[in-house]
Amino acid sequence: MTIQNPIPTTARPDFHRVHNGTKAPLQFTGAEYDARIAGLRAIMAEAGVSAAVLTSMHNVSYYSGFTYCSFGRPYALVVTDTQVVTISAGIDAGQPWRRSHGDAITYTDWTRDNFWRAVAHVAGTGAVVGFEGDHLTLDQHRKLLTFLSPSQVLDIAPTTMRQRMHKSAAELELIRAGAAVADVGGYAIRDAVRVGTREIDVAMAGRDAMELGIARRFPEAEYRDTWVWFQSGLNTDGAHNPVTSRKLEHGDILSLNTFPMISGYYTALERTMFVGEVDDASLAVWQANVAAHEYGMSLLKPGATCAEVTHAINDFLADRGLLQYRTFGYGHSFGVLSHYYGREAGLELREDVDTVIEPGMVISMEPMLTLPQGAPGAGGYREHDILIITEDGAEDITKYPYGPDFNVVG
Repeated sequence: MTIQNPIPTTARPDFHRVHNGTKAPLQFTGAEYDARIAGLRAIMAEAGVSAAVLTSMHNVSYYSGFTYCSFGRPYALVVTDTQVVTISAGIDAGQPWRRSHGDAITYTDWTRDNFWRAVAHVAGTGAVVGFEGDHLTLDQHRKLLTFLSPSQVLDIAPTTMRQRMHKSAAELELIRAGAAVADVGGYAIRDAVRVGTREIDVAMAGRDAMELGIARRFPEAEYRDTWVWFQSGLNTDGAHNPVTSRKLEHGDILSLNTFPMISGYYTALERTMFVGEVDDASLAVWQANVAAHEYGMSLLKPGATCAEVTHAINDFLADRGLLQYRTFGYGHSFGVLSHYYGREAGLELREDVDTVIEPGMVISMEPMLTLPQGAPGAGGYREHDILIITEDGAEDITKYPYGPDFNVVG
């Protein structure tokens, strides 16, 4: 191990640099990260911020390439007009430096709050500090004030989110690849559906297919947190219900949900399925939700607002007597760690989001209807495609088919 500024083994520093090995290839080029940092520094300059202390998993990953795993420990990326430094826990050794664009400092556990001592070492004291108001806890905010003694603190989370909402060409390429991997998982799940098979076995088939696909296409990537939600019967009523050991039965409604992550970037595929056959009541609801899905996708184009799209789909479902079965928004942004570990809440298809949809944004269309147990057609119906907004419309990058013609299986 090569350690910058070597220290005697008897010393217990608050922080140090652990530059072990050589820099690993990241998911994007150095020029891509330089452009992101330049965008951040423009945000800082406009707000009068001299040091940005970013603590969320998504912002640290977006600006540095390092996707941390906190296990209850704090992490940060500190950006000034001359420095870009990740602040990481000693348990990670040299990985934060190898897997980041820029410098890296490791804080030790010898003394409580060495994290903030390391942050102050880079950010300085008395500065105008930008932080993430939607991530920093009250306790950590108090420590920021104590250790950095800032002249002013400003919440830059909304402006960094807006930067992340507009994807570069390199991001779009990776997101397209992720959507293709999600499709691979969908086909593997479809092949695994059989009467008597457990949800967990079907889910593992999809997960394994995606992880192998990512490893083949991206041999230098980090492999983590690719997974499947696969639900059956009553368990389909919630979009994020966990997988169980329930065995599939003939006539079951199924929900296919694949979520590959490639070096910090999530994509997703979600489809309604049935085992063997679908009854008339369920078919009617399914077809209506597919129609809402297609209608919603047709509305995603530059100039429309998220709220306008949402209200239009609401009206579509209300005309068919189904709006009362909708439980959440119709779609959201995709990008770094979105939507699982961090969300770009400014780009969501909800009534209370007035964001104008623009070229370069990436957004899902995913209407879901949930009919309660005992009602004709009971269950959760959901379709999900990812679309890239273009200059004159949208490109659907999800290719796995939706609807009854392809998804009554087993």
